[in-house]
Amino acid sequence: MQRWSQEEFTDKLRQVGQRQYHDRHPFHRLMHEGKLTREQVQCWVANRFYYQKNIPIKDALLLSRCPVKEVRQHWVQRIIDHDGTENEPGGIEKWLRLGEGVGLTRDDLENDARLLPAVRYSVDAYVQFVATRPWIEGVASSLTELFAPRLMKERLAALEKHYPWIDPAAFAYFRSRPPLATRDSENGMATVHKYCETLPQQQQAVAALEFKCDVLWAQLDAIFHHCVTTEEGDLR
Repeated sequence: MQRWSQEEFTDKLRQVGQRQYHDRHPFHRLMHEGKLTREQVQCWVANRFYYQKNIPIKDALLLSRCPVKEVRQHWVQRIIDHDGTENEPGGIEKWLRLGEGVGLTRDDLENDARLLPAVRYSVDAYVQFVATRPWIEGVASSLTELFAPRLMKERLAALEKHYPWIDPAAFAYFRSRPPLATRDSENGMATVHKYCETLPQQQQAVAALEFKCDVLWAQLDAIFHHCVTTEEGDLR
């Protein structure tokens, strides 16, 4: 059966990021221009935490459904990266420290005290997607990591420059993620190349990545609407 070449498949996946990745969202533009208030930064940190703490849950679901030992051997590291170990804090702990750095409490974050309904809905939809779609589509949906390192670096530079009220020690998450995202995206790309064996599977992988981009965009839409748009109008 006809299928895209590896080069064509890679290009199709990267085009999704060029079209749909949330680095272009108005909320990120405001953040990077230093135009967010303390309360708006807190809103973003609190709501993004719900996504962060669900990442290892969706990865555990993917592992439970993947029949390929070699894929599981690599993928399990993602759970460790986010959950951490007894001796090494993971991404969730680092995000909790970011929350403390912007003036939130751990209880508020861990108990979803500031969680917006639309953010909960979009993250839960992502977890459900990975739990119900073919496991290789779950792998493909993770390929937003292809586009994350540049955004992380831009975000870190913007936060350090424009938000001096945040303790720089709170930015450990953003410093640690680029190399991990690069490693994970390379592994994810190699996996979809190997196991998307037909054109329909390749097309479904592209659709899965589009869905994941929509999930990330929807979260920012909810945050933007809640804490930026006011009765006086759009503050963009």
